[in-house]
Amino acid sequence: MSKIAIVYWSGTGNTEAMAFAVEEGARSKGAEVSLITASEFSADQIGSYDAIAFGCPSMGSEQLEECEFEPMFTDCEGDLRGKNIALFGSYGWGDGEWMRSWEERCSDDGANLVCDSVICNEAPDDEALSACRQLGEALA
Repeated sequence: MSKIAIVYWSGTGNTEAMAFAVEEGARSKGAEVSLITASEFSADQIGSYDAIAFGCPSMGSEQLEECEFEPMFTDCEGDLRGKNIALFGSYGWGDGEWMRSWEERCSDDGANLVCDSVICNEAPDDEALSACRQLGEALA
């Protein structure tokens, strides 16, 4: 059984709803899943998991949330080489540039993006939630 962490930050509940769908997908494939907020996760936990889904909405001028998520993620970057990860998040404006930048950053870190990232505009609809479940299945 694989051990999966879903690490996320959510201000409005949109990214949290996506995290729950990722969890559902991973559990449906038999994975042991830990749902963890960004403030509760640190780089020293990375080795405890076979794969990690990171979720963060777009903030400001299409960037990761700066107070909790960005510092946590920056701290984790040195330990992502070869790690199976997936990314998800919601946005309210722009065209998803924050996700493309984040994916590039993860690739530069040597992380293995196991599937396409999932983004949605505002609250996730049925299609986005289905994509999140598939993301969880891919991680498992």
